[in-house]
Amino acid sequence: MFGTPPPRRFPMLALALLAACAAGSSPDAASNGNDGIAVPDAAPARPSSYGSYLAGRLAISESDTRYAADSLLTALRLEPEEPEVLQRAFIATVLDGRPDAVRLARRLPDNPIAQLLIAGADAQAGRWERAEQRYRALPRQGVAQLLQPLLIAWAQQGRGQTDAALATLRPLLEPGRLAGLYALHAALIADVASRPREAERFIRLALSATDQPTVRLIQIAAGVLARAGREVDAQRLLDDNLRTQDDLALVAGEEGRRRLLTTQPVSAAVEGIAEAQLALAAALRGQAAPEFSLLLTRLAIRLRPGFAPAMLLAADALAQEDQHAAALRLLDEVPEGDPLAPAAALRRAAVLERLGRAEDAAAALRRLAEVRPAAWQPLARLGDLERTRSRWAESVEAYDGAIGRLTQVGAQDWPLFYARGIAQERAGRWPRAEADFRRALELSPEQPYVLNYLGYTWVEQGQNLAEARSMLERAVAARPTDGNIADSLGWALFKLNDMAGAVRWLERAVELEPRSSVINDHLGDAYFVAGRRHEAEFQWRRALSLGPEAGEGPRIEAKLRDGLPADAAPQPRN
Repeated sequence: MFGTPPPRRFPMLALALLAACAAGSSPDAASNGNDGIAVPDAAPARPSSYGSYLAGRLAISESDTRYAADSLLTALRLEPEEPEVLQRAFIATVLDGRPDAVRLARRLPDNPIAQLLIAGADAQAGRWERAEQRYRALPRQGVAQLLQPLLIAWAQQGRGQTDAALATLRPLLEPGRLAGLYALHAALIADVASRPREAERFIRLALSATDQPTVRLIQIAAGVLARAGREVDAQRLLDDNLRTQDDLALVAGEEGRRRLLTTQPVSAAVEGIAEAQLALAAALRGQAAPEFSLLLTRLAIRLRPGFAPAMLLAADALAQEDQHAAALRLLDEVPEGDPLAPAAALRRAAVLERLGRAEDAAAALRRLAEVRPAAWQPLARLGDLERTRSRWAESVEAYDGAIGRLTQVGAQDWPLFYARGIAQERAGRWPRAEADFRRALELSPEQPYVLNYLGYTWVEQGQNLAEARSMLERAVAARPTDGNIADSLGWALFKLNDMAGAVRWLERAVELEPRSSVINDHLGDAYFVAGRRHEAEFQWRRALSLGPEAGEGPRIEAKLRDGLPADAAPQPRN
């Protein structure tokens, strides 16, 4: 069976309920006497500090930073001396990018995030000694311990002490989990200080210490190498990573590449501090620490307004938590002339789609495709968007355009042919779809989802059953816990009249995907042919209860009434 997208998260109803409770009647609310029915006052109810506090905490847990900041600032206004409210209001204002954060930070001398914020303000004002003192006073534990050497080194660089800054980082360049991060910042400090040979040495160390370089590391490294006179190496670095990094491919066109190689990514120590906070935020996001990651990106944006890499990372984190409106606001603030503006535009289209604004998303992707005539990504995303809307012909057209823009087709391009094949098949163009699936398998022979889709379709058509079975067995071996692929193999065995194998695999598929109407229906058919009529009726009833696709309900009801039609049962094998 074909895979289906995961269900969306439930809407945040609890917040509205809690807010309503917080503004509701108190025990001494007025009543009309003996009937116990409260009579509302003429004036609107004043917010309670506890209700606003609870609403703010819940909003934080749901990543609704705007509502959280509003609620917790209200609670703090009503209870200005309550330490817990102050702490949470501060965090909420940082997460939402509010100017109130600086005022609240000055009341929290023991809060590391507050001290990072104030130290950043000192750095922006050129008070480098005070900033360094604050950085040195950070607790030597947890995340602050990892960030502290970078911040101290950049404060030293802010004072013009490049040698001291590099000396601070050198002991941390030994092989270790974060050696690449410290080497990157040593390279940036040397680059700011116009020491190209040292910068080159440190950036090569950063690249060698990183298994999967990020787009940001590749951008920085290419520029550092070019300024050190190693432009051939810089160009090769970009070329080697273009096809595996969508963001890089969008920004490294002819004009974008020139800017990458000639513009310093960090031109001052304050920007270096923002870069350090961004790097650790990215690392933390990959380690399931989304709130702290978002806090660090917000601090980076405060230090460096319009800092596109931090804005994209923060928008990704917000969108992942279903805060699409907040993510959209951030993406809208990315400067149009920034090298990462095309990547922001691509993300913006995705957020618009999640907000239910599919037409706006499609229009944004078409505009991006026009202004980036060599980029295939906008058209590929447009094809995906049209496919989710069941606009199969439009989807095929978009994929055609994306594939037409590929300068060289390689193994990494199999998803484009697979996606176009799906759209072709749904549009009723099977020969073209089959050619696309075969092309995808030529590029990447053991892709389980392609094997599954092509094999399952052949089974449904009653064609190439032996080859389909082989494909599906390979797909199951690659994805043994995928219920849809197990269903495909079981259904192929059913068509081949191997009822024992069909029942075994379809039962396994139901275990893995118990709420699939299609899989339960298939298992019912297999039980019926195997002579297990009561179990078949149970599975068909369950399939009906799980919301079958349009047109499938009457067919299942007919099977419950009359049994499996003779033309639906597999033919005996000779």
